[in-house]
Amino acid sequence: MPSVTHDDAPLLADLMPWSVAPPRLGRGWPTGPDPASLKARWDALMKAEGPDREALFEPTRSRTLRSAVGQLPGRSGGTEKLVRATGPCPEPVRVLHAPFDEQWLIPDHRLIDAARPELWRVADEHQIFVTETPGSPGPVLLATSLLPLLRPGRVHPLYRRPGGTEPNLAPGLLDHLTARLGLSPTPPDLLAWAVTATRPDLTVPLTEDPELWAHGVELGHRTLWLMRRNGDRPKLPGGRRPYVRAPLPTRPLTLHYDRDEETLHIDEGRISPVPPESWDFEVSGTRVLEDWFTSRTAEPVPGTLAAIHPATWPQAWTSELLELITVLALLAALGPRQEELTVTAPITAQELRKAGVLPAPEAARRPASVLDHHEEGPEGQFALI
Repeated sequence: MPSVTHDDAPLLADLMPWSVAPPRLGRGWPTGPDPASLKARWDALMKAEGPDREALFEPTRSRTLRSAVGQLPGRSGGTEKLVRATGPCPEPVRVLHAPFDEQWLIPDHRLIDAARPELWRVADEHQIFVTETPGSPGPVLLATSLLPLLRPGRVHPLYRRPGGTEPNLAPGLLDHLTARLGLSPTPPDLLAWAVTATRPDLTVPLTEDPELWAHGVELGHRTLWLMRRNGDRPKLPGGRRPYVRAPLPTRPLTLHYDRDEETLHIDEGRISPVPPESWDFEVSGTRVLEDWFTSRTAEPVPGTLAAIHPATWPQAWTSELLELITVLALLAALGPRQEELTVTAPITAQELRKAGVLPAPEAARRPASVLDHHEEGPEGQFALI
């Protein structure tokens, strides 16, 4: 992370004032790395009756089979109580389950203890969610185009409304930066700077130096592209691209890294070259590759819905693993350039307060009113808006 000559840098929470606690599922089985397994779990729940259905559901204080809740915004799941529900599984959606681990979720409000509907209302192809990742080592912020389930850090959406409108920035911030930099920064530019410059204490040193700003924003956009993994697929230079050298087993159990050979051993399967930077990449003190592998191979408790999972290792997971190795290596290569970013000519929190940018008005810390249609409430009733 960049250094700064003083401690009067504004907080991320002041620059991006609307933030939301991440969703809390309350049960693990509605998520998984394989959407077909989620549909099979739902079907097993629907076939069960009475106490069997209740045991499979795994009730909590927040959700039982008799909980009455409305639809998730933008989703078409049922609203009748699960105790008598029937019908097909809502189509699973892609989510960020853990750092750099894209999995799937059954988007049904009845399955989720705290779904954070305000996040679902603004989740679309224009949105970028930034999540705080407390602890070290690793990135301070992660960015994703998917609904993030990472805990415990808060989620800062870039936009307050669907369609990429009304940026979640302190009113007047971009105008102030424009005047000081002589440039015209956009909301994504500010976000790019933030993912590059934010420090572990979640302060974001700003600068009025246009060359330094442009350099930090360039690094940040590269970081955002790698974290979001949308558009063109990232690639390592020729000769450094990871390949499957020995076929992966149908049900792998062990993961081992040979640093000298730069080889990832998955039982008798082998992938190489795997740069040490990929293997060593951590978020909040957890090695990303190990966590990704464990989430796909850990044996669930027999008799639970989570025990319904692929019988063999899908080819898609191998492709995802090769891409993850690539992304982590490329991100690690950006690390030294980010650490060399020394913020000079700072724009301080005191300056932003004097200019009236901070503190942001209280309304900017609350969700925007984005409802342009009725949302179905419990048992098919329309919610009163």
